[in-house]
Amino acid sequence: MYQPGPSLTFANARAALAAGLKAIEAGETAFDLSAVTEVDSTAVAALLAWQRAARARGAVLSVVNAPANLTSLAQLYGVARLLPA
Repeated sequence: MYQPGPSLTFANARAALAAGLKAIEAGETAFDLSAVTEVDSTAVAALLAWQRAARARGAVLSVVNAPANLTSLAQLYGVARLLPA
């Protein structure tokens, strides 16, 4: 199970996105966000990109332990239903 670091923000967006895409390319389909404590809109964008990448490979991305602040942002932007559960 892939676990991103504690921050999914603009400051580390490029590296976080690349690491998640690399995990998906390696066959990972489960992401555990329990360590993530700091998010901004970049986190929502990364999750959507990871989901697209998984789907392109014919896989379903599963996300567990999403922090409440990330869920709130997704609801605010109206994309909560689009994010993997």
